[in-house]
Amino acid sequence: MNDDRPDDEPGAWRQQVSQASLPEIHRSIAVPGKAPFWRKMAAFAGPGFLVAVGYMDPGNWATDLEGGSRFGYILLSVVLLANLMAMLLQHLCVKLGIVTGRDLAQACHDHYPRPVVWGQWVLCELAIAACDLAEVVGSAIGLQLLFGIPLVWGCIITCIDVLVVLWLQNRGFRLVEAIVVVLIATIGLCFTAELFLLRPDMGEVALGFVPNPEILRSKSMLFVAIGILGATVMPHNLYLHSSIVQTRNYERTPEGKREAVRFATIDSSFALVFAFFVNAAILILAATAFHKTGQQNVTEIQDAYKLLSPTLGAGLASTLFAIALLASGQNSTITGTLAGQIVMEGFLNLRLSPWLRRLVTRAIAIVPAVCIIGFFGEDKTTELLVFSQVVLSMQLGFAVWPLMRFTGEKKKMGEFTNKLWMKICGWSVTFVIIALNITLLILEFAGNK
Repeated sequence: MNDDRPDDEPGAWRQQVSQASLPEIHRSIAVPGKAPFWRKMAAFAGPGFLVAVGYMDPGNWATDLEGGSRFGYILLSVVLLANLMAMLLQHLCVKLGIVTGRDLAQACHDHYPRPVVWGQWVLCELAIAACDLAEVVGSAIGLQLLFGIPLVWGCIITCIDVLVVLWLQNRGFRLVEAIVVVLIATIGLCFTAELFLLRPDMGEVALGFVPNPEILRSKSMLFVAIGILGATVMPHNLYLHSSIVQTRNYERTPEGKREAVRFATIDSSFALVFAFFVNAAILILAATAFHKTGQQNVTEIQDAYKLLSPTLGAGLASTLFAIALLASGQNSTITGTLAGQIVMEGFLNLRLSPWLRRLVTRAIAIVPAVCIIGFFGEDKTTELLVFSQVVLSMQLGFAVWPLMRFTGEKKKMGEFTNKLWMKICGWSVTFVIIALNITLLILEFAGNK
């Protein structure tokens, strides 16, 4: 137990955390004491963008592309709702990590009995495997579109990123953050150019952000909507964010923690606004270029790539699309590595060599991807991506529930306990997530169209 946690009162936790989360980079980034706002903001900036990566990974591409091409702008309201939910949940992760010195996985380990902890760990590993599957397939598609590499070989090539991520982490956490920001900027610039070429009707786009009850009545639309939710609010991001905010060496006093929560929340909220732009841009791109032109069956990423240039009349459109996709897949690899390490160490207090942990995680994703692509063919990749996002959504409730419980308990959070309005908003989000998943299961078993 660390001796700088005055908030660890007797009875606050069933167990006490034995080691810091990500010990190799814990408190490795200095925060200036008395300094102007912009200098402190610069010190805290970074973790939010690592979290935002999970909100614009290849899984998002698949669900947003399908949603836009099949249903037009109507699911933009789901993208907006999911992003607002994400901002709230990531703020709570910031509070948990900074105030208690625990990431969400460690908090679960220190609170719940062992059988529950093992069950949570298995579910979380399944979610990370689903996320990693999306990264593998997305990167492989990007390599195929740009260089003509077959998808099976592209999936295998992604093993190389194990070495890349390890090298980056050994060079310092600031370098990891810098690489992520550069890749995010690449994605943003590509889609800004795409929208400039596309010139969508902004009035129709604005109407798409108004919630439509038709989403709940249509099984196919609801399935894609839950996929968007699962692709946007990523369960592994909740574990990741509560850990990496502890890389900042802020003052462990109530005032220091309060300041850290404020700056870290600004960081994540700003980054998530950028992620919202990317997700909305993908859906708008698909709705304008395909749905409005009668090409409503364009749900495959490869088909979108082939049709973008002819539809928009610009040869650069498809290339920008592929570059952004590859950047998205590689970016997600970095955060997936960190999340896998955090989950295993936090839930099980088991520490493997980073290269072994990453290799195991990547193998779990590569083997099914190669088998499915090899057996069913390359035309099943987008279905695989969408399914992976639904799996993520199904696991989300099991991560959000303990997050809300821990941040709402006085013994655990002290003066930082969630206010009443925060509890109402947070639990509402939790029950909405659970209700949507139950609704989807009922529709699936009932066989309604």
